[in-house]
Amino acid sequence: MVLRSRRVATLEGVRPASIHVSSGRIVRVEGWDDVTAGAALVDTGDLLVMPGIVDTHVHVNEPGRTSWEGFETATRAAAAGGVTTILDMPLNSIPATTTVKALEAKRAAASGKCVVNVEFIGGVVPGNTSELEGLRDAGVRAFKCFLSPSGVDEFSHVTERDLSKAFPVLSRLGLPLMVHAEDPALLLPSASSPLYASYLASRPIDAEHSAIELLVGLMNRSPAPVHVVHLSSATSVGITRAARVRGLPLSVETCPHYLTFAAEEIVDGATEFKCAPPIRSAEERENLWQALLAGEIDLVASDHSPCPPSMKRTHGDFSSAWGGIASLQLSLSAVWTGARSRGIPPERLAQWMSAAPARLAGLDGSKGALAPGYDADITVWDPDARFVVDPASLLHRHQVTPYAGREHYGIVRRTYVGGRLVFGDDLSS
Repeated sequence: MVLRSRRVATLEGVRPASIHVSSGRIVRVEGWDDVTAGAALVDTGDLLVMPGIVDTHVHVNEPGRTSWEGFETATRAAAAGGVTTILDMPLNSIPATTTVKALEAKRAAASGKCVVNVEFIGGVVPGNTSELEGLRDAGVRAFKCFLSPSGVDEFSHVTERDLSKAFPVLSRLGLPLMVHAEDPALLLPSASSPLYASYLASRPIDAEHSAIELLVGLMNRSPAPVHVVHLSSATSVGITRAARVRGLPLSVETCPHYLTFAAEEIVDGATEFKCAPPIRSAEERENLWQALLAGEIDLVASDHSPCPPSMKRTHGDFSSAWGGIASLQLSLSAVWTGARSRGIPPERLAQWMSAAPARLAGLDGSKGALAPGYDADITVWDPDARFVVDPASLLHRHQVTPYAGREHYGIVRRTYVGGRLVFGDDLSS
């Protein structure tokens, strides 16, 4: 196959190019008019061709909670959103992926159901330090822990004492530890209430600061690579910057919902906006964008965390509603809509949502770029096309979303995984 466009996001920048694919890999990236005789030609005009999105933060929940989400529905939604690789979080499945046996059960549950690449994350919980090397050897791409309660009984949060045992092992293994960074000592009881302000106040920014400071202290003793997931406040960047200046292997992500929404815009009772950490002020949103542009935040990942509608629609009570946002199919358009309004060119998304997450997962060299030797994981999309988010069009298992009714820019036209079309129409000639 030769896939060409007037706008291809190559390592040298956006330019007219033809991508030559054989046996699932990119063999050459040449000029637009370089077409091998006899090859199937896919001419995408001036649609933007970009490396497939690598989403390193996805809760698939199968096995055990497949009624929340499953591999079949999650990966179809991913393909429709231009996502070609997902990393599955070790919760909220049953069993949680905290042992090699549980990882095997997870792989068996995924077998034959996935239309995009799926990689796995192992869990760090109290008492499972002896399992970590086996999980690494069995192929997990990273580990995950919670410093505050996770919301499910099968995945307990860890303390400083737990991590003091795990960090020397993690430092030797070399895989990143993804951390939900909120200090439980600074979280306030959340009483039943429809007031978003009450929920926001229950999870203050200081809890994020304190948790990151704890991680930095542990890294000073055992420099295991640490990745702070879903950063909600740019005021935390000062802590992470100082750690990086000292050479500590610390990386940071934020999520589409923190870059899109603002607390002032969330009406009381709108529990579809509940997530943890919470969506903060419009000022915080703008500061996150500035930190992302400055390279202080490394990447954007969805934190796709769905649940049955009954767990989200709790008659407006933020206390009892599940804290997660389903956004896997909408991540590209959500981030691009925000970037476009700020004059940011669309190719920046290839760094934040493809190259950097591939690097975090140890997949750089095969994912995250359109270059010879890389897998032919390709997203073809129209940055200029716009649409209104209709929940009925979403391919996640459940369609509850705070994005409903919002106008987005950026429509995915085709998605290829290993050179195979997994979403869109075949235009080969």
